[in-house]
Amino acid sequence: KEELPAPYDEWISIAKNLPELIDKNELREKVDQLKIHSIDALKGHKSQRLAHLALGYITMAYVWNQGDGDVRKVLPKNIAVPYCELSEKLGLPPILVYADCVLANWKKKDPNGNMDILFWFPGGDCSKGFFLVSLLVEIAAASAIKVIPDLFKAVKNEDQNALQKALCYIASCLHQAHKEFEQINDYVDPSTFFNVLRIYLSGWKGNSQLPEGLKYEGFWNTPQKFAGGSAAQSSIFQCFDVLLGIRQSSGDESASRFLQEMRNYMPPAHQEFLLSLESGPSVREFVLSKGDPKLRADYNECVNAMVSLRNYHLQMVAKYIVIPSNKQENKGTGGTSVMTFLKSVRGTTENFLLRD
Repeated sequence: KEELPAPYDEWISIAKNLPELIDKNELREKVDQLKIHSIDALKGHKSQRLAHLALGYITMAYVWNQGDGDVRKVLPKNIAVPYCELSEKLGLPPILVYADCVLANWKKKDPNGNMDILFWFPGGDCSKGFFLVSLLVEIAAASAIKVIPDLFKAVKNEDQNALQKALCYIASCLHQAHKEFEQINDYVDPSTFFNVLRIYLSGWKGNSQLPEGLKYEGFWNTPQKFAGGSAAQSSIFQCFDVLLGIRQSSGDESASRFLQEMRNYMPPAHQEFLLSLESGPSVREFVLSKGDPKLRADYNECVNAMVSLRNYHLQMVAKYIVIPSNKQENKGTGGTSVMTFLKSVRGTTENFLLRD
């Protein structure tokens, strides 16, 4: 779905033409001229998610504009009010989140299954490469969700064979996710990512350019702080941490707090799913209690697959952020000190390997 009925089609047409409007420096004027639309006539989850995606793009573009430091600290009410009302209805924050720009931002371009994104930021094909590779990683990892019931059932019935089968399947999905991730090198240019796309993904929490946050005119009286989109908002990797009993809370406190906080940026159904997994039986405890080397190896294979994905993520952050920036310490789009955060998460993951 990529169209919305009138009057919401105005939002789509701005979002569809962002790079051009920004280039001509007409974007802010266009947004300032919008009429304020009630969201009451916006029916159906898909339409609402599409509108949240479009308004998210427009908001990022309005705040950062040409990415030259001319930043707007107030989002005008004609866009702020419907965006905040819609966000409240969807249980998402009024900023572009991973569930928007990755999970809801694609379409099949032709019958062969070639994909494209719905909306673009400046930076040419960089948006398409970055968002679609992220989506492919997500799809590969998400294939493992279907064996979760088998996993829990195997633990409950103490069925070691079934458990090993499920663990092997999860590991193979995570290995596939790693393969998909490697495509980022073919489709995303480091300098364009760093100097262009990254700017539009940045939020207003822990951001020195908007130290107070963003004022959503007509909705809140004071400026609000929201983090920019990042992979920490992906439900799927938090899902495997929970399933494998990798307690990020046992590691660095600020990293763990950030991951926990990022759950508020996921769709409510995803948040509830993670909570339901947390109350499920412990795969890790079962593997420990059995003391079987083969079972332990299959469990470790999954943890190792998570470690290697996180290792690779670190390498990519070095390539796409640290090296282009010529700085040692960098903030990611989510507002964290990105290398420190990722190293900590990787280290905690490694600590959950079962040693002999």
